Amino acid sequence: MATKADRDLWCAVPTGVAKLLRPRMGDVADRMIQEIQRRVPEYARPADEVYIKVLRLSVEEALQGFLDRIESPKDPWDPEVFRTIGRGEAAEGRDLEPFQTAMRLGARVAWRQLTEQSGQLGLDPQNLYDLGEAIFIYLDQLADAAAEGFAEARARAAGEMERRRHRLLDLLISQPPASPEAIADLAKAAGWRLPKTVAGVALEERDGGYLPLSLPLSLPLSLPPDVLSGLDRRIPCLVVPDPSGPGQARMLETGLRGRRAAVGPPVPLAAAATSLRWAREALELGERGILSAKGVLRCADHMATLVVFQDEELVAALAEARLAPLAHLRPSQQDRLAETLLAWIRHGRGVAEVAARLHVHPQTVRYRLRQLEELYGDQLGDPDVRFELEIALRAREALTRQPGQPPDGAV
Repeated sequence: MATKADRDLWCAVPTGVAKLLRPRMGDVADRMIQEIQRRVPEYARPADEVYIKVLRLSVEEALQGFLDRIESPKDPWDPEVFRTIGRGEAAEGRDLEPFQTAMRLGARVAWRQLTEQSGQLGLDPQNLYDLGEAIFIYLDQLADAAAEGFAEARARAAGEMERRRHRLLDLLISQPPASPEAIADLAKAAGWRLPKTVAGVALEERDGGYLPLSLPLSLPLSLPPDVLSGLDRRIPCLVVPDPSGPGQARMLETGLRGRRAAVGPPVPLAAAATSLRWAREALELGERGILSAKGVLRCADHMATLVVFQDEELVAALAEARLAPLAHLRPSQQDRLAETLLAWIRHGRGVAEVAARLHVHPQTVRYRLRQLEELYGDQLGDPDVRFELEIALRAREALTRQPGQPPDGAV
């Protein structure tokens, strides 16, 4: 916005100067274009007729606007043409340095023409001083207008790219999955390289929204741009490409620090929704204390537990049937025998191995195993029964484990 000092300066320039300068503007424009094309490589496009026309239009518009402001210094001025130029520079993938260089060169040419022809134009030193000041104020205003258009175009492009990435995330985690062709087309439009595998990441929510434990709702993370973010979704999530690649695990640990999150198993692109579903189930089990992990919870480290808890009602029914021989014992006895039986099934049924795992004397293990044989009889020789017992005992262990306690019955 022009200041009062700027307006006073425009008013100080004799309005008749504009009438004297107008017939010479064509020649000045030619000289400006030649200098710009000679000195600024980005504007040197002799074979591009359209671009040359745009460059000439820009230069002529700048000169015309300058003379109009001299003639009518109090009239409002809308530099929309230069906002459009700024948008065009952004669309071309350039920064504003070439445009600013071109404007400075053009201003230098115009000033040189004025000083060379000041005598013919009847301009005294004060007029030249005022015109020089007006030129450089005008140059700043053009640069500001171009910067506005440039920033607007960049913001719009970033917003459109972000919308495409959100849509891509929707397609990847939709059920049933979108077609590979639709995903490939949108990935290309979003500038997202199609990976061989992906992993869904589930993040904790609160009241249907994302729970920021210690960080703000936005994503001020060190996650790379190829991670698709859905933090604004009702159930917040991410999709991570090539999660097993070098450095990816550490990247997630660092980027998600301070957040409760679970990473699904690596899957083909078409199964992204499945990986995310597993991640959400793992996160839920983590919130219940059934799964425990330092930092980010990884499904790949807890697949057996996730499988066991796929149908808790069925597992509960299985546990009731298979653990019935322990039901009449005191809780402390149940715990000791269940712990010993699970270690015995897991670790080859060797007394020494079980004792080492449980950190007890081998004689204690033998005593407990005799109790189990009396309770279960020949059932422990049936591999199907042992398999079902392991499922039931794993579930029991997970449900009764204290926070921070490792699995495997270690004490």
